[in-house]
Amino acid sequence: MENEVKTTCPYCGVGCGVIAKVGDDGTVSVKGDPDHPSNCGRLCSKGSALGETVDLDGRLLHPEIGGKRAEWDDALDLVARTFSTAIAEHGPDSVAFYVSGQLLTEDYYVANKLMKGFIGSANIDTNSRLCMSSSVAGHRRAFGADTVPGTYEDLELADLVILTGSNLAWCHPVLYQRLAAAKAKRPGMKIVVIDPRRTMTADLADLHLAIRPDTDVALFVGLFSHLVLNNAIDQNYVAAHTSGFAEAFVASSSVSFSDVLEQTGLPAMQLREFYRLFTTTEKVVTCYSQGVNQSSSGTDKVNAILNCHLATGRIGRPGMGPFSLTGQPNAMGGREVGGLANMLAAHMAIESAEDRDRVQRFWQSPRIAEKPGLKAVDLFQAVADGRIRALWIMATNPVVSMPDADAVAAAIKACPFVVVSDILKTTDTARHAHILLPSLGWGEKSGTVTNSERRISRQRSFLDAPGEARADWWQLAEVGRRMGFAAAFDYEAPAQVFQEHAALSAFENEGGRDFDIGACAGLTRQAYDTLAPFQWPQPAQGGKAETRFFAEGGFYHADGKARFVAVEPTPSDRTSTTYPFTLNTGRIRDQWHTMTRTGKSARLSSHIAEPFAELHPRDAMEIGVGNAGLVEIESPQGKAVVRALITDRQARGSIFVPMHWNDQFAAAGRIDAVVPPVTDRISGQPASKNVAVAARKFKVAHYGFAVSQAKPDGLDAAYWALAKAEGGWRIELAFEQPVEDWCEWCRKTLSIPDGIEPLGYTDRPSGEVRLAFFDGPRLLAVFFLAREPVAVARSWAVAQLGAEHANIRKRFALVAGRPGADKPDPGATVCACFGVGVNQIVAAVRGGCRSVDAVGKALNAGTNCGSCRGEIQNIVDGCLAAAAE
Repeated sequence: MENEVKTTCPYCGVGCGVIAKVGDDGTVSVKGDPDHPSNCGRLCSKGSALGETVDLDGRLLHPEIGGKRAEWDDALDLVARTFSTAIAEHGPDSVAFYVSGQLLTEDYYVANKLMKGFIGSANIDTNSRLCMSSSVAGHRRAFGADTVPGTYEDLELADLVILTGSNLAWCHPVLYQRLAAAKAKRPGMKIVVIDPRRTMTADLADLHLAIRPDTDVALFVGLFSHLVLNNAIDQNYVAAHTSGFAEAFVASSSVSFSDVLEQTGLPAMQLREFYRLFTTTEKVVTCYSQGVNQSSSGTDKVNAILNCHLATGRIGRPGMGPFSLTGQPNAMGGREVGGLANMLAAHMAIESAEDRDRVQRFWQSPRIAEKPGLKAVDLFQAVADGRIRALWIMATNPVVSMPDADAVAAAIKACPFVVVSDILKTTDTARHAHILLPSLGWGEKSGTVTNSERRISRQRSFLDAPGEARADWWQLAEVGRRMGFAAAFDYEAPAQVFQEHAALSAFENEGGRDFDIGACAGLTRQAYDTLAPFQWPQPAQGGKAETRFFAEGGFYHADGKARFVAVEPTPSDRTSTTYPFTLNTGRIRDQWHTMTRTGKSARLSSHIAEPFAELHPRDAMEIGVGNAGLVEIESPQGKAVVRALITDRQARGSIFVPMHWNDQFAAAGRIDAVVPPVTDRISGQPASKNVAVAARKFKVAHYGFAVSQAKPDGLDAAYWALAKAEGGWRIELAFEQPVEDWCEWCRKTLSIPDGIEPLGYTDRPSGEVRLAFFDGPRLLAVFFLAREPVAVARSWAVAQLGAEHANIRKRFALVAGRPGADKPDPGATVCACFGVGVNQIVAAVRGGCRSVDAVGKALNAGTNCGSCRGEIQNIVDGCLAAAAE
């Protein structure tokens, strides 16, 4: 149909194809693109809910200077003038860009060109530094280039898939479903999950190695030594295509099997089985993600993994190789254009005089950055100490996502000149901007993105630009023109930028660089508009290239050989008597980054509606925290207060807290305020998975829960967490001191009109309060208070915002917090795609459903994205086990 547009999902690095459709009433619906080779029609819960996040609520629609609406010309002139003045007075390194893997490649390219080629500094870094920079550094050390050798198909062809530092089920759900489907077809396929937590991904595994945090180097160095001692080395491959093997073996020889056991904490039988599987299985794929990258030893972890694949020659062939799972939708595209501070465009090296000269000649730029710029953590420290005088932040929210986030906020607030380009007017970062520039969002902007398997896809616009919002590449080009570089930034459309990007990739490239899409350099505007997904390389000559690298060598070091990197384990335990727990931060299934998009969806907020800390039951008992209690997490950097989720899936001594919540959705949920600015010495990537913290019960006098049609105003509570609901909002609360008049508190906070009296009661001796406010048959708000965590059927209570309440019995049921017998409580949401709760799944199992597939047939749960199938399996197993007792 003409009103259906094929585009690409803006979430993780899987790069799923999406078909978007705009209805006559303006509503947007989405479905998976069955023709896109990355997802073949599948979408995860976040992708399925994209239509719910496309609205104008909170949008930045006009430029602002000093908090007041301004004209584009005035705002752009001020940006160009202020950056130019700072450069003239303090040098090119006094300015910086901090950009994002949410940008399109065309945006990224123009930003990198302006900073490195025309301003003449490499002070442009990206939130991909927090995500994939250790993989980049490891690839470059081993391969000579930032090359991902394999493809998604390799996961389906392998006989052994190792997932290390990756909760694939929640963080890359569509890829997880491809893997699960492959295992279902070939039950002999083995899956090993390496993760301190027993995540939902671990439920698919044949072997789960619950290693201690940050002991991956010891594990894979031990594996390397085991491979050598058991004659599992491909000597022909090593001799012909690598160097440095002897040095790597000498380093590994100092780590004995007993050393690996002691450092990782693994049982000997599990470790032997893992080593046996790798040694005896030819088709092995090792996937790694943030658990490997976000570490002070992240680059060494990557190279320890790569060493094992190089030693066995298991690379670049179907079903074999290391595979870096990219976190963001265009982290790869950003790497292609040189978006990191230590890279040049088109995978060229900033430390190479030859590459610098080549890029400068291609751009015809007056200068070129001659040294690496400041990496993200160093960049914001330079903002704090005054070295950076002008800062432009694009499409990211560092006040939430950077380590030592409170210090980052203070640095941005104190910076003399801050520009923020974003789609939202109010974010934790935007509040500190001197100039706000309204950008286009998903569905409005047009360009390309590159996924984890080197596949370039189009994001296409299907919505009109709202207000005066403009593309990020346009904003950058306009500033470039105003700084005196009009000829170099004379772009009229993203197709022109992409053509130039493709041409640079082919410029003086005779096969000596991996990234080459010269075949796209001459694309017409029409060809760009209809461009189908493709994998690079695609050189101008020679037709379609192979989709894998390095099966026959051909590495990108000067001698054409790969490098073994001698790595050794380093101490990983950072705890002390003051900070005895290890904090691990990460993502959850239904939220993304700092929730500026996913926080708009009621469906996505229904699964987990507030920040939480996973605690082992014995740890929770020792610090005095009960189920659904509140826990304060503290480090020398800062504090956070979150809900306790007590589970034996968490290892003793460790705590997991998601990184998504910001100050718009929680009182003290920014967990990166607790994370110190510790980084990998090579990649500069922050260590977000191994943080020494203290944990204690957060003591309060009362706990509360509320549902409201109106968004709460000025939440005055020691703890609060806000989530979108169908027809309104849901709010978790806690108070350190009782409020004199709870009814008046509700009126003020929940915007209850004068003259509407509540139904309910206040019982001061017990501390219990229940108040419901109705406007005719319509529920305006309901408020529950107790001295313990409030026991209310939350999913049912939230659903009452859309129900009629003319019947007085229904009103009293709402005050009671429980539905009547004729209206079963669905329970906490398990399947966000179809809104299926735990109680419904339990009822289905008791009614005869004995498998996940049977539950799916009865309730649809788990039949769309499949990322909840592990949870459904646990519920089925628990019910069947209880029935058997």
